[in-house]
Amino acid sequence: MQEAVYRAIADPTRRQILDLLATGSERSVKELTAAFSISQPAISQHLLELRSARLVVARRAHRENRYRLTAEPLGQVFAWMEKYRRFVDPAGHHWAVGPSAPRADDE
Repeated sequence: MQEAVYRAIADPTRRQILDLLATGSERSVKELTAAFSISQPAISQHLLELRSARLVVARRAHRENRYRLTAEPLGQVFAWMEKYRRFVDPAGHHWAVGPSAPRADDE
């Protein structure tokens, strides 16, 4: 399963889907498709990959599936990244990890 998580988050479209679902609200395939310039079948294929990695779950609501984030599998990514934190933030601040965060040598 660990490989499935890494494979799932390697794709920028799937990461954007996770970002949309990270707001906490469930979304349908139609709602997710509206946020992209790709087809509904392509979004469904990305959702299938995310489901196989257990990063999203679907709930049937009437005639549509509603997707929500299940972030628990991302814990293994954070655990793996932990050993690299000292290169990004020697002080150990989690909030310093990111593209806009100042690096220690920038200060």
